[in-house]
Amino acid sequence: MPLKSKRAEIRRCAWAQTPEMIAYHDKEWGVPLHDDRALFEFLILEGAQAGLSWSTILHKRERYRKVFADFVPAKVARFGEGHVKRLLADPGIVRNELKIRSAIGNARAVLALQKEFGSLDAFLWRYVDGKPLVSGRSRRAKVPATTALSDRISRDLRARGIRFVGSTIVYAFMQATGMINDHVIECFRFREISR
Repeated sequence: MPLKSKRAEIRRCAWAQTPEMIAYHDKEWGVPLHDDRALFEFLILEGAQAGLSWSTILHKRERYRKVFADFVPAKVARFGEGHVKRLLADPGIVRNELKIRSAIGNARAVLALQKEFGSLDAFLWRYVDGKPLVSGRSRRAKVPATTALSDRISRDLRARGIRFVGSTIVYAFMQATGMINDHVIECFRFREISR
């Protein structure tokens, strides 16, 4: 159920409850992204979130940007064992070796995608014909954790060597990067992003 902000009586998606989550919801979530660096960032952060809350990852985001070379795929792809050891010791990120190693491997896979398709953006947005899907759900409708499309994208990403991209993670990625506008129709951002 969308919440009303006491300040401005703004209706939002129900999950935006803390100041940090409200700022993320109001400024970023669902806005179509076409920048490869930003898309790679969300790909890695959504994978890092597996088993955790998004608010945890959002809280660690600035540290992630610093230690993951601002998510420039070409830089992350060059990370070696020394980087892995430093990252595993950094309390400012999720210190999960599989997630850290997958981020580095994913950077390498993204470079291959960029070479083949021209950009990560071109590869991803072709699944929605370059335009965001619009769910148009009311606050009473249940938002799915996966769809047939997130299943397909997940399979394709995994076939290209990208890890931590199960269908649930891919669907969350699609929501975050604006490939689908999943703001409930009562939310003020639904119309703004649909324009």
